[in-house]
Amino acid sequence: MPKPGRLGVGIIGAGKVGAVLGAALRAAEHAVVGVAAVSDASRERAETLLPGVPILEVQEIVERAELVLLAVPDDALGPLVQGLAKLGAWQPGQLVAHTSGRFGVGILHPVRAAGAIPLALHPAMTFTGMSLDLTRLPDCSFGVTADPAMLPIAQALVVEMGAEPVAIAEGDRALYHAALAHGSNHLVTLVAQASELLREVGVDAPETMLGPLLRASLENALASGESALTGPVARGDAGTVAAHSEALRELDGGSGGDILEAYLAMARATARRAGSRGLLKPEQIDAITRALEAPGSDGPIPEEGP
Repeated sequence: MPKPGRLGVGIIGAGKVGAVLGAALRAAEHAVVGVAAVSDASRERAETLLPGVPILEVQEIVERAELVLLAVPDDALGPLVQGLAKLGAWQPGQLVAHTSGRFGVGILHPVRAAGAIPLALHPAMTFTGMSLDLTRLPDCSFGVTADPAMLPIAQALVVEMGAEPVAIAEGDRALYHAALAHGSNHLVTLVAQASELLREVGVDAPETMLGPLLRASLENALASGESALTGPVARGDAGTVAAHSEALRELDGGSGGDILEAYLAMARATARRAGSRGLLKPEQIDAITRALEAPGSDGPIPEEGP
């Protein structure tokens, strides 16, 4: 016998996020009444994670569902919501949730105007679109935004999916999403750049060398914050920093490639943050800053200290 309060759920967007969250809601005994999937990959994903769920047109899903989950790209969300509003598709009392990190419930204004209930449920997790993702949800947090009276509904849906809801104010959504993108997306770029440099010097399996180091660094940073910082910048070792920047300039042929740009930007940011926390003296920060300059642009490169 189904649990009380079970909903008929419609999934619009069977991408990596939509299909997984649909499967999680189904595991909580909600009924997934339909899924919109256009590409071959999304159809295959829907068949794998939501077997037996019919693939329907978007408007038909909205007509059938008590909870509509909009798992579409950020830039597609507004036009989709407005287009369905023009068709008169939204229904009074219907729950409409999107999974965008960037937006709160403001973008769902046409939903609210039709008497439906807007919710923002963004999983702070990177997804593969496979069943493995379901095992990661218990360790995952969702950034949740809703009207105060409806916040418990949003939180309950997240808890039912096995995750932890964290309330994010409407005006803070862009900064919230920037934090996650900066930490997650740029980490991938950082690992790719470090791997490229190791291959450049003949390391055939950079992931084997980087894996233990990066996992330890991440665990230490999460546990201890910036007190876990090590390395030449944190030590004020300007000579080593100068050697790094010179080697990267030589590798790029002086063209200022993306690895050099990223190294310089992160080294400067690291020095500033270390200084603001009393880990570096002002003169050490100055030495690091000079070490990061191109030769001849700001005086001589400082000698390495004892």
